[in-house]
Amino acid sequence: MTTSLSVNINKIATLRNARGENNPDLLKVALDCERFGADGITVHPRPDERHIKRNDVFQLRPALKSEFNIEGYPSPEFMDLVLKVKPAQVTLVPDAPDALTSSAGWNVADNFDFLTSIVNALHEAGIRSSIFVSTDIDNIMLAAKTGTDRVELYTKPYADAFFANPEKAVAPFVEASRAAHKAGLGVNAGHDLSLQNLRYFAQSVPFLNEVSIGHALICDALYMGLAETIRSYKDCLAK
Repeated sequence: MTTSLSVNINKIATLRNARGENNPDLLKVALDCERFGADGITVHPRPDERHIKRNDVFQLRPALKSEFNIEGYPSPEFMDLVLKVKPAQVTLVPDAPDALTSSAGWNVADNFDFLTSIVNALHEAGIRSSIFVSTDIDNIMLAAKTGTDRVELYTKPYADAFFANPEKAVAPFVEASRAAHKAGLGVNAGHDLSLQNLRYFAQSVPFLNEVSIGHALICDALYMGLAETIRSYKDCLAK
């Protein structure tokens, strides 16, 4: 099974917005990511449009040939956007509007009816759904009952513990992925994955469909160039 690399281009939009012009050109970068081997493009349009703007989403959708993944909290405004754009996948995150970055998965029990209704709406539009979760197995089992297609494992705890004890750091993710697969779910992963920790994660975690990586990849590209960086991340995912 090959694990796909989806490149999160939020940081490119942040850099562009700093000058209020179209440099760097977000669409060109996205298309270059595809040309250099990315399997997908991820964006996370936030309510304040501090990086990805609504108009970016509409421009990207018809231009991309790879999988388009849109992340976000399923507010009415977000759902209006994704139901109009109809990307391949929508990843549901529990972020508050002013969150700096995603910092936790859903408590599915507390949000079960809400998430189920959102998943149903996405399915009716032909959009694959993914719910952002921790490695708690009971929580993952509840996510499966919402009808979601996949879960995305929040990997910051793995990244934080990796250098001290890689085997211990990855163990909960191995078990979570096995449980999700047994429940009929696809498995994605993301947050603080990097060239330092990605290969070990991908080799250790079974049934891994996709990783979404933005911050570390764009930082590496400043030194290595975008083409070489994407090649290096893809190499980490090679079986």
